[in-house]
Amino acid sequence: MKTPAFIKNNLLLKITSLNSAAMSVRMVIAFASQKVIAVLLGPEGIAVLGNIRSLIPMIESFATLGTFNGIVKYVAEYKEDKKELHKLFSTTTVYVVCASIVASMFLFFGAEQLNNWLFLGKYEFTFVFKLLAITVPFLALNRVFNGIMNGLSAYQKFVKINLFTYAISAVLVVVSAYYKNIGGALLAISITPIVQFIMLFALYFSVLKEYINFKGLSFSIPYKNKLVAFTIMSLVATFLGSFVDIKLRTHLMKSISVSDAGYWTGMTNISKQYLLFSSAIFTLYVIPKFATITKSNLFRKEVLNIYKVLLPLFAVGMLTIYFLREWVVIILKSKEFLGMMPLFKWQLMGDFVKLMSIIIAHQFLAKKMVVQFILSEIISLFLFYVFANYFITNMGAEGVVFAHFLRYVAYFFIVLFLLRKHIFGHHTIKG
Repeated sequence: MKTPAFIKNNLLLKITSLNSAAMSVRMVIAFASQKVIAVLLGPEGIAVLGNIRSLIPMIESFATLGTFNGIVKYVAEYKEDKKELHKLFSTTTVYVVCASIVASMFLFFGAEQLNNWLFLGKYEFTFVFKLLAITVPFLALNRVFNGIMNGLSAYQKFVKINLFTYAISAVLVVVSAYYKNIGGALLAISITPIVQFIMLFALYFSVLKEYINFKGLSFSIPYKNKLVAFTIMSLVATFLGSFVDIKLRTHLMKSISVSDAGYWTGMTNISKQYLLFSSAIFTLYVIPKFATITKSNLFRKEVLNIYKVLLPLFAVGMLTIYFLREWVVIILKSKEFLGMMPLFKWQLMGDFVKLMSIIIAHQFLAKKMVVQFILSEIISLFLFYVFANYFITNMGAEGVVFAHFLRYVAYFFIVLFLLRKHIFGHHTIKG
């Protein structure tokens, strides 16, 4: 079947079309695996897995020193300049080696303390952190390779390969949970980065060797000044974001119940799956595109173009999920998770406003607007944490998703204010 001409001639629609097909398959795999895990482990097990899944992005970001978006930006800009790429990859190599050593030591020797923090002393899973200590370099390299492919806008290869690796990972977690319950699922999550690295390197290598001179990489950091902005931005967003998630989940466990923490985690799992449609578009299209725009009127035009393509699709999808939410819970989780029902309204509304916000907020990354990015993220996370703690008292898990909605309404206006000259003015855009 041929791609319609109006899609073929529009890069955003083309990526969205290909991404939607692949992400639909990924969603089927994700929901099938989450269904099995939900039935096997229940809300309590989902809450436990949620804390580990929140910890992993923190490890991943630190082990690469937050260079992912920097790699995307500079590979997109210099993909024809092998000299500049060599400098970029040499710097990244130093970052990954040094940061991975520090992260591995922290995980290995701090395993007991991390176990007590994440699981409140109710479970004994210190082995998970020691396994993660071994997999840190693989987590980092996976992230670097993905950044390169995103920067090259190799969306066809990127989507297909990630779909394949995700399927293998999902099967690994499900099988482990079936045989070894929560401990088995945690074991699978811990070793998944090694499996992913082997597959990614094998499948990406033909593309990577065109741009990376592996033998010529030097232990130097000529790109340190250019990447430091992305390091700061990533560490603020990923570290603080994941830290807040863990704090709120453990707060729900303590003050309400582990099941309520599981309901919220289950809701965020569903949210993350449908938002996957946008995540690949941001790194494959939005950041590379915004990086090349130097006029505010062109930026405004591009934002409106993205809104026209994405927002109607997401609005229809979210409304469908809302009106079929009971079936969604039963089919994707189990009747044991019907306590999630009240969470859908505020989560979906919050996610729609979030999508509107982060589309334009990617300008911070594309133009290395470090101060504006950090300011908006810190205010946003602070509001989320304060709102959530306040509303959890009277609303339980629903209070967290209500806080999620309020947070992104505030964030949207904060971003509009910080980017007012880019959106409403007629200026040359630096960066």
